[in-house]
Amino acid sequence: MKTPIQLNQEKLSEIGSGIPVPTYNRSDNKIGMVHIGVGGFHRAHQAYYLHKLRQLGEASDWNICGIGLREADSNLHDIFKKQDHLYTLMVKHPDGKIEPEVIGSIIDFEMGTANPESVIARMANADTRIVSLTITEGGYNFNSTTGEFNFDNPDIQHELQIPQDPKTVYGFLTAALKRRRDAGLPAFTILICDNIEHNGDMARKMLLTFANAQDADLAEWIAKEVCFPNSMVDRITPVTTKADIEILEQTYGVKDEWPVTCEPYIQWVVEDKFSNGRPEFEKVGVQFVPDVGPYEKMKLRLLNAGHSVLGLLGVLHGHPTINACIEDETFATYLRAFMDTEATPVLGDIKGINLEEYKDSLLERFGNPNIKDSVGRICMESAAKLPKFLIATIHENLATGGSIKFATLVIAAWCYYSDKSIDKHGHPIEIVDAMSSELHQAANQTETDPLAFIKQESIFGNLIENERFTKLYAITVQKIYKDANIKKYMLEMI
Repeated sequence: MKTPIQLNQEKLSEIGSGIPVPTYNRSDNKIGMVHIGVGGFHRAHQAYYLHKLRQLGEASDWNICGIGLREADSNLHDIFKKQDHLYTLMVKHPDGKIEPEVIGSIIDFEMGTANPESVIARMANADTRIVSLTITEGGYNFNSTTGEFNFDNPDIQHELQIPQDPKTVYGFLTAALKRRRDAGLPAFTILICDNIEHNGDMARKMLLTFANAQDADLAEWIAKEVCFPNSMVDRITPVTTKADIEILEQTYGVKDEWPVTCEPYIQWVVEDKFSNGRPEFEKVGVQFVPDVGPYEKMKLRLLNAGHSVLGLLGVLHGHPTINACIEDETFATYLRAFMDTEATPVLGDIKGINLEEYKDSLLERFGNPNIKDSVGRICMESAAKLPKFLIATIHENLATGGSIKFATLVIAAWCYYSDKSIDKHGHPIEIVDAMSSELHQAANQTETDPLAFIKQESIFGNLIENERFTKLYAITVQKIYKDANIKKYMLEMI
């Protein structure tokens, strides 16, 4: 086998004889966007959209500088440095076809843990006009039930005392915005690309709360000058595997230490509300609308909740991937019943969207056998996800007298999963969740107190006070603890 070509700027023309590569000049270009949280999703979504725009010969002053605020980001930082910030995006189609393309829209990457001053300076630079974020639902430091900022976080307390040594996204944003204000520069836009309903409004509230505690005058300036457009993002992006790296080397002759895989589908809906200009993303398919709210809610309550339904039920049954769940008729039928009976009734009309067609497309996307998104990845950080994706739907259906049985089984399954950490075959399940110890402690009391798990107010709010829910939940969770045959209880409902 021919030795694969190491991905870097120097080798682009050679690589370009086999797969698409950037045709634009990546040197001496301005950085217009700084992005915090450069994971697979950002590289398959926002960076890809900018790459498409750059391929049209536009947006040369909008290139991206990635920022890592966690020690875990240092590995990607080192790989990016070796590869001149280039990476391969591998689009996987349901028929098995793979379309690789080298993406070049990220031209720098800096670590906030190693050099906070460099990151602040980059964000405060006059060329930077948008700071965007994908830091996961749990990264915004607020109580999911009350919606209030968490001042108990020791890093937040540190930043309030020593603003010049930021640790969190809030410390870096306020430090950079203060510097811009003091220099007479216009504010940058803060663009959230995480799966949180009204994500821009939420980020605005959290940042202003933090800034007000640190510097009330600065908070007033931020409130007046900084735009926080709401946005809805969508593209299934599983974790890169060793097999993906090998396919790229063996089939396409490219050595990329951290490529990204994704599905063909992509969507981005954004409020057209920016502080200091934006790229003309509409030229590459981004929708700019006056109100993102209905689109956000549709995606969170159908796609994201649907993922969690399959993930938590599937992991207990022993299915390894989301597509394996969909290939199981019971799981596919159950998911559609949840979407039709419990999620759809709380959505209302959404302009330009046929919900039946959208739900059909979700089943097709989830079933893509070439993606193989692990149920383990979907179950990660469920404590941050489920209040927004699933528990909110339960609350709304309780208020209107709607069905809650499908979602309640998922919550009961989550309890068993958090307690026992095994599937029906007795195989251990690795639980990755910032609240894993609290979840386990509450779930572990279930056999003596069936309602122990749902007494966690920060996750469930006041569900414990709703008799209709507690009766159904108690019956359901006791069944699962008696016989963890999750499929049997799914069949009973459908």
